[in-house]
Amino acid sequence: MNKQLKALLLSPWTALITLALILSIRIADPVFVESIRLRYFDTLITSKASTQNNIVNANIDQKALDKYGQWPFKRDVYAQIVEDLYKRGAGLVVLNVLMPEKDRLGGDAALAVTMQKYPVIIANVPGEVQKNTPRNPGSAVLGPEWIDQIITYPGIIANIPQIENAAAGIGGAHTLPEVDGVNRRLPLVFGSNDILYPSLAMEVLRVAAGDSTFQVKLNEYGVEKMRIPKFGPISTDTYGRIWIDWSQQSQNYSVTNLPTDLKGAIVLVGPTAAGISNPVPTSIGAVYPNQAQAAVIATMFNGVNIQRPDYADGAEMLTIVAAGLLLLFLTKYVYVGLATTVILAAGGIYISHYLYTNFLFLFDATAFTVCTVLVALHAYGIKFVSEFLQKQAIKKQFAGYCSKEVVEMLQKDPDLIKRGVRKDVSVMFSDLRGFTPIGEHYGDDVAGLGKYMNGYMDAISKPILDNKGMVIKYVGDASMHIHGAPIDDANHARTIVAVGLEMLDAVDEYTKIMEAQGLPPAAMGWGCNSGIGFIGEMGSTDRHSYDILGDMVSTAARLEARCKAYGVLCIIGAETYNRTKDDFFYLMLDNLQPKGKSVADLIYTALRTKGADYTKDKEQHDKMHALYKAKKFDDAAAMCKKMKGLFGGQMDKYYKIWIERCEFMKQQDLPDNWNGEFVAHEK
Repeated sequence: MNKQLKALLLSPWTALITLALILSIRIADPVFVESIRLRYFDTLITSKASTQNNIVNANIDQKALDKYGQWPFKRDVYAQIVEDLYKRGAGLVVLNVLMPEKDRLGGDAALAVTMQKYPVIIANVPGEVQKNTPRNPGSAVLGPEWIDQIITYPGIIANIPQIENAAAGIGGAHTLPEVDGVNRRLPLVFGSNDILYPSLAMEVLRVAAGDSTFQVKLNEYGVEKMRIPKFGPISTDTYGRIWIDWSQQSQNYSVTNLPTDLKGAIVLVGPTAAGISNPVPTSIGAVYPNQAQAAVIATMFNGVNIQRPDYADGAEMLTIVAAGLLLLFLTKYVYVGLATTVILAAGGIYISHYLYTNFLFLFDATAFTVCTVLVALHAYGIKFVSEFLQKQAIKKQFAGYCSKEVVEMLQKDPDLIKRGVRKDVSVMFSDLRGFTPIGEHYGDDVAGLGKYMNGYMDAISKPILDNKGMVIKYVGDASMHIHGAPIDDANHARTIVAVGLEMLDAVDEYTKIMEAQGLPPAAMGWGCNSGIGFIGEMGSTDRHSYDILGDMVSTAARLEARCKAYGVLCIIGAETYNRTKDDFFYLMLDNLQPKGKSVADLIYTALRTKGADYTKDKEQHDKMHALYKAKKFDDAAAMCKKMKGLFGGQMDKYYKIWIERCEFMKQQDLPDNWNGEFVAHEK
């Protein structure tokens, strides 16, 4: 592959493709994207606590059918129900029942008389069919012609004239599902045959306000505002729709079992019995049409103005672009990029909930969150692949260190390796610190990076091989080696610590050479432990190598991984320390229970004294730990602050970290017999 093309393909900026793709999909807004957004809005709207309102559903349920007989009811039955509701204190009655034909049993006159006595709002149904002539409600329309902007229907199934003329108001009892079939919004007005009609909810609001008409203001884009003079303006989208607040909870009763005092409630009479009414899907699940209309009416009466302005889509797309570009820039800084990704993804959801909770503003966090995560994954994926390929090239270059040793041992005693043995050995894990800036310095210059890593590996390998150690493996910039096998070493614990200190010195010398050439510095950390391990040739039939297994191996790996957490260059396990405590200058670091272990053990670091006398410094160090063990965390922290510069500054990072440890331990509920144990929750 062309070198420049490879560099381009491995650039994190290829994540721009993901950003552009997500943005393109959002702009196109296919059905599945819109459905996801609408379902997210469902979670926002239904997240509000339920609110009781002064709307009552008087349901025509099975009990009502049992009492009143046939369906549809005789019109005089409705007259009785209306009369009863007003006697019980209803403020306004809505008959959400369609009456397009005369009552064969002659009850129309009785109902009409009752409706002239009491204000009753009735429903008609807009649709594909025209039946009867609906009463012209009269409306004031301001602005351009509305026909092309208002939701229209070919016809309306209206009630018989006798009933229509007696009604205090007439409104369309219709629903308008979204692309996924769920009802979330309802148009407050609709058109049919060049006439503008109100919805049932709009008409209830008008009659309740005592207004003779409703007003609609249009602009070139559609509905700008609606208004009932005595009630005030009503904000809608350009199609005249409002978002329904499904947290509004209306009271439900059977028409056969109503409260004695309705306290001026708006009462909707409508069917809910099986076979005479079909539930409609909503944000809160399937509800009967009558109950859906109640939610719409409650939304309007309580002034719940859920906002989703036309500019919201554009604003959301701008946030997607801004977040994507920010991540593309920051992902080159590993931890900063990861933190930013988490903050943006979580922040988008938080802001969305905040905007709705405080301002009833619907902000879609789904596309934003998806974009944030996918762009970050793309950028980090490319970054990982790039670094992986670099490390694989390095691994191939240095695999010979291990293979050479294995071959030599096979030539001398092949059975020794193949059969495997349990043996007391010491193991060390080491790792190059700061590989990312080194890799970034060389970019696509693999040869230059390989040369740099060759020098580093030569520096750390020489002390190992000079002291009869065995390099088990190199994994990228990390290494694992043992002493005591396959070549015997009775003092392998002492050897491995001495080798580790020599490795640190070797890396320091190598860094001086690199910095003199204007190259990035090298640094390392290591952890070691001693004990019984299973050593031998391991792997598949076709691919195998000399390796070691055992608890002491995993412990050594965990100790190396904790170097950064303690701010030291090396960590020595308790068993290695116990065997060599008189041979090196040690400082106790912690009573640590590593992740995955059930018991705690003391861990240590070895200092390079280079002839310096650190006896008094060690006395202060030990005194500080005594205070810590005695739970005198403030005193221990105070000592740490004063110990900067001790041991030639080698422990400054540790003391800074230990101050934070003391603050953390102050918050813990420690047992009386606490012995300084600390449980690690990460490697």
